[in-house]
Amino acid sequence: MTNIRTSRFGAPLVATIATALAALLAVPLAHAADGPHPAEKRAFSLPPSAELTYSIQAKQSGLDIKGQGLVKWSNRKTSYSVTTETRAMLLGKILETSSEGAVDAYGLAPDRFVEKRLRRDPSTTTFNREQNKITFTQSADTFPLQGGEQDRTGITWQLVSVARANPAKMTPNSEWKFFVAGPRDAEQWTFTVVGREKIKTAQGETTAVHILRAPPPDDQGQKLDIWLAPSMEWYPVRLKFTDPDGDYIEQVLDSVKKTN
Repeated sequence: MTNIRTSRFGAPLVATIATALAALLAVPLAHAADGPHPAEKRAFSLPPSAELTYSIQAKQSGLDIKGQGLVKWSNRKTSYSVTTETRAMLLGKILETSSEGAVDAYGLAPDRFVEKRLRRDPSTTTFNREQNKITFTQSADTFPLQGGEQDRTGITWQLVSVARANPAKMTPNSEWKFFVAGPRDAEQWTFTVVGREKIKTAQGETTAVHILRAPPPDDQGQKLDIWLAPSMEWYPVRLKFTDPDGDYIEQVLDSVKKTN
């Protein structure tokens, strides 16, 4: 896989690629959801706090790109936080996100989600428990808080927590629905279990549960694949974001260090 060289690609192109990469990682939402969005209360088990590093390979506008990702997950029993940082070679930091909040009967109960893309101001999504609504700095839209709502960064860890508590139910074709908020709006996400697969990582080969979030048939949106490893606390060992045109970003686990 070739790396980007500044002598070959000028600064404007590098900036354009970095912005596109950040957008690809952000999992765009296509359609806002109106009306009620009831959530199912499921058993959950939050994983131990950890720092996870990932190797990143991507294809953007025909170019092959490498990078690194860092995820810091903190389980404080009655509250949680998770931060992510994505860097691409020669492009630097292209995306930062954070999610923090409490833990309630549904699992993660975010208070605030922040996303910072390259050369853009941060966006903040607030889960206002007093007013029972979700608000956005990047949009005038609001959504009711009914319990169980997630944000784009916390949703992976909510999925991990549910899978840890329900391993026997993570069977092929089973579906898991969550209402997920992004920087501007929110919608229902459906995750489908594909099956168990062998995944090669820097930690060795492991068996992982492959879970797919695909856009609806009438939506040319982004696809998200997540592989969770039962033998490694169900931490995500591989993630892949794929656009309809074939551009993608793939993250594979390099290392994991428990921090509690």
